[in-house]
Amino acid sequence: MMTQHEELLLKLLQTEWQLLDASVETLLHSVEKCKFIGIKSEYSFEEQESFDSLTSKFNRTSDLFTQKILRTIWILLHEPFAPFIDRMNLCEKTGILRSADQMIGIRDMRNQIAHEYIPEALRELVPEVIELTQQLVENIHCTLEFLEKRNWTIGN
Repeated sequence: MMTQHEELLLKLLQTEWQLLDASVETLLHSVEKCKFIGIKSEYSFEEQESFDSLTSKFNRTSDLFTQKILRTIWILLHEPFAPFIDRMNLCEKTGILRSADQMIGIRDMRNQIAHEYIPEALRELVPEVIELTQQLVENIHCTLEFLEKRNWTIGN
């Protein structure tokens, strides 16, 4: 039997998951667009905008996942606060994540993007962002499987 607080947290998780789902969809669209652009010696303004959009969507999606979804799950599990790296390792051990190391790498990339102010440097990160997007999506799917096993349906 869930407490009223747990029911509210589950509703919050459902809302957060809908936001994450929409964010993943637009991120994957940006990945495809940037793959199509490819690597060139020079990029048009529109192509650079596509790269900016990709990195922004990557950051937003990873933040939604780690700072909203995983944190809400953590609270639902009645786990005490833990620093990011410890939480990722514990999430992997409990089957919430596929790989803590991947999520730590995703977080590192997110921070690198957030603190990069040179457009050319940001452009150089795009191939790695595309690769890390796949890892992010795989970890999100692992979390969905965890939620389904606990009957914490999030509905789509």
